[in-house]
Amino acid sequence: MNEHRELTDTSDAEAGWVCFLDAGVRRLGWLEAGRVRRVELDLAAALALDGPPPDALAERAAHPLEEVTLALPWVAGARVFCVQRNFQAHAQELGGEAPADPAIFLRGRPSLVAANATLVRPRVSECHDYEGELAVVIGRPARHVTRAQALDYVGAYSCFNDGSLRDWQRQSITAGKNFDASGAFGPALVPAGRVGEPGALAIRTCLNGQEVQSGNTRQMIHDVAALVSYLSGMTCLRPGDVIATGTPEGVGWARTPPLWLQPDDVVSVEIERVGRLVNRVALEA
Repeated sequence: MNEHRELTDTSDAEAGWVCFLDAGVRRLGWLEAGRVRRVELDLAAALALDGPPPDALAERAAHPLEEVTLALPWVAGARVFCVQRNFQAHAQELGGEAPADPAIFLRGRPSLVAANATLVRPRVSECHDYEGELAVVIGRPARHVTRAQALDYVGAYSCFNDGSLRDWQRQSITAGKNFDASGAFGPALVPAGRVGEPGALAIRTCLNGQEVQSGNTRQMIHDVAALVSYLSGMTCLRPGDVIATGTPEGVGWARTPPLWLQPDDVVSVEIERVGRLVNRVALEA
C-alpha cells in the first residue's frame, strides 16, 4: 500500500460549505478550523453568502473533519460545464493548439465522487487519467453578463479532478469524461469573497505524494470572468452550476510511457486558498 496522506485533513481544508452524511441523511455544514458544524440552510441559498448567519447554525457541536463522511457538494439539477485545453502548455502536450473560443463539454453527476471517496478505474479501460482543476460554482442566476460583471455571479470555488478515460475519449469526449465515479469534486465550496481574485491561484496535483502537475490560474487562456460571461450567453447559469476551468500540463496521457491511475493510487488536487481534494483509486468490482 502506498504511504502518504489518504484524507483531506484539517491542515489543508479552507473554510467553506460542505455536504456530509448524518445517520445516512445528506446535510449541509460549515467547515472552519478543521471542524464541521451542521447548518440549517439550502446549499443553493448558502452560495450567495460568505458564511453562515449565526441563527442558521442548527447546533453548537462541531465535528472534526476527519470524523465526517463527506458527500458531493451538489445542488439538485446543477450542471457541470468543463473547459477543454484552457492552458496553452496542456494543449501543446496533447499535440495541438488551444481553441480560439472556450471548448465546452458536460459531465454528469454520476461521474463524480466527493472528497475522500473512491475513484473507480473501470473494467473496460486501463487509461484512467487525472486532471487537477479549479472549479467555479455559480451563486446567483447569470444570463448575458459581461466580463466586467461576471465575478459578481460566482458564489464559491472548489477543487476538481476531471478524471478521464483517454482511450474512450479519443472516440467520444462525452464517453471519456463520464464514466461512473471517474472524477471528483470538493471538499468545500469556499465562498468567493474568502478566495478573492481567482486569477493567480497555484494549482498542484500529486500522485502518491509526488507532484505531477503544477500551474497557476494566471496561465488560463480564458479566465474565470471570461468563462462565466461566455457560458451565460449560451444558457442561464443557476446557483450550484459548476464550471471546471481546465487543467495545467503534466497529465498522464502526455507522458512517455503514459502514467495511468492504478488501484490503490492516491490522487490529490491542491489549490491555493481553496483547499485540497484527496481520493484513492480502486478497480471496478
